[in-house]
Amino acid sequence: MNKMKLNDGTMIPSLGFGVFMVPDDGTCEQAVSTALKAGYRLIDTAAVYMNECGVGKAIAASGISREEIYITSKLWMQDYGYEEAKKGINRSLANLGVEYIDLYLLHQPYGDTAGAWKALEEGVKEGKIKSIGISNHTIGLLQKLMPHMSIIPAVNQMECNPFFQQTELHKYMQQYGIRLEAWFPLGHGDEKLLDDERLLGLAEKYGKDVGQIILRWHLQEGIIAIPKATSESHIKGNINIFDFNLTEAEMAMIRTLDTGKGTHNPEDMSNATSLAQLKVHD
Repeated sequence: MNKMKLNDGTMIPSLGFGVFMVPDDGTCEQAVSTALKAGYRLIDTAAVYMNECGVGKAIAASGISREEIYITSKLWMQDYGYEEAKKGINRSLANLGVEYIDLYLLHQPYGDTAGAWKALEEGVKEGKIKSIGISNHTIGLLQKLMPHMSIIPAVNQMECNPFFQQTELHKYMQQYGIRLEAWFPLGHGDEKLLDDERLLGLAEKYGKDVGQIILRWHLQEGIIAIPKATSESHIKGNINIFDFNLTEAEMAMIRTLDTGKGTHNPEDMSNATSLAQLKVHD
């Protein structure tokens, strides 16, 4: 598995396995087990996914050393603020059944993010977290939080795919060494994206499917991708992207697909109200 260097000197796998909306009824544990057997070493979960326990069980049962597996989880809004965030970190550690989390993110940009970030920084100092980052933070939201930071985020996890490439944000973050990590890297199954004739042409050329072409584009752009899948064929297919390279001309062509529009606008503050209603514990 290829790795990328973060601004804190640690290394992160360039491709991960996401478990958003994968239920913790055994389905998540099975999917993660299949992913680990297929060669994934980055597993991405979150408190609000309600499946940290399933992820932890799969990792414990895998027989793979803890040091080889890169675990990402995210603090939910319910636990924002300094004191609550400290409890949230400990809750994630307990759910996952691990002594440390490789990367821990602020999941949303609303509420007392400054207090929560302080707790994440403290978690790094205590050895509970290796790297810290953010999710769903635009340039403006990142600039709002940065004066409260002693540690610059290592990662910003954002919606990103060829139709929504986050070009301006990506360029802005590069001056701080913040890695862009893509959720919905395949456009959440967007048929217009997956049926694009230009991408289909590349898939035919390289003997791949369109999803693999898109994931390869992320990799060559220096973007970490975390596709979600539950079927064994998709799990195995998504990781089979390390045996070919897109040409610069092909990369440039894919860049022309950018519409600048995604499915989620973090700066729409109405999101804060609806998301705050989601509770991950009593």
